[in-house]
Order: sequence, then C-alpha cells, then structure tokens
Amino acid sequence: MFLPSDYDSVGRLKLPLLFWGVLILQARTWVLFVIAGASREQGSALLALFYPDRDTFWPGLLVGLPAAVAFMLSGRRQHWPVLWRAWRSVLVATQLLLLLWQALLWWQGEAVTGVTLALLIADVYALWWMLTSRRLHGCFQPEND
Repeated sequence: MFLPSDYDSVGRLKLPLLFWGVLILQARTWVLFVIAGASREQGSALLALFYPDRDTFWPGLLVGLPAAVAFMLSGRRQHWPVLWRAWRSVLVATQLLLLLWQALLWWQGEAVTGVTLALLIADVYALWWMLTSRRLHGCFQPEND
C-alpha cells in the first residue's frame, strides 16, 4: 500500500509534505500575524494591506487555531491517538468553514481580487486533497491498523 520510505524510523506513516502546506494555508492569518510582529516598523502596514477591514482579522485567527493545534499535535500524535484521529475531521471542517467564509465575504460585497481568487482555489484544492488522500487518511489511523 505504502512505500517503506513513507514510514519514519519508529514505523509511523510520515505526514505528507502537502499536509504542512494545508496547515499553513489554514493558519494564514497566524503566519501573517507573526510576520507583522517580526517586522515592527511595517507590521501595521502589512496587516492593513491584507486585512483592510480589521473585523475579519480576529475571525481569521480563530479559524487558524485548529491548524496551529495540529502543528503541535503532529509530533506527539502517538500520545493522544484518539484526539489525533479526530483532528482530521476538525481540519476538514475548518477548511470547509474557510470556503464558506470566503463566499460570505464576497456575498457581502468584498472585492474579488487575484489574491482572494487564488486563496479560494487553494482552499478548494486543499479540501479535495484532505478528503481523497489515502496517505493522509492513513496518517490519522491508529498505528496498529
């Protein structure tokens, strides 16, 4: 089913590289927040560029929390197997929520730009991949399966 190189030295299935990209995509507001904090002089200008309406910044941080938790859980998934197994569903639901939120923002009159369109395409692809990837699904299964 999987290649020997797909397993780590302990025998657990390695998380695919695209999984980390999906987590960054889901936690994009957190990534921007950290970058803005690191560049103190231009931080507020950077946040204003991506979040001209400050009311969407805080929900963006909230929606990014499951991805941040997944980053922390991923290295210790063997210690919390039930939580880890359920977290795939949380990440899929979060991705669906991101898509619905983007549609709601557009419906409320937010401009459709190249960046928002690219994020929508990336969000749709991420959702499709999380639902169809056998390897990702295997990473969330108990080790004895």
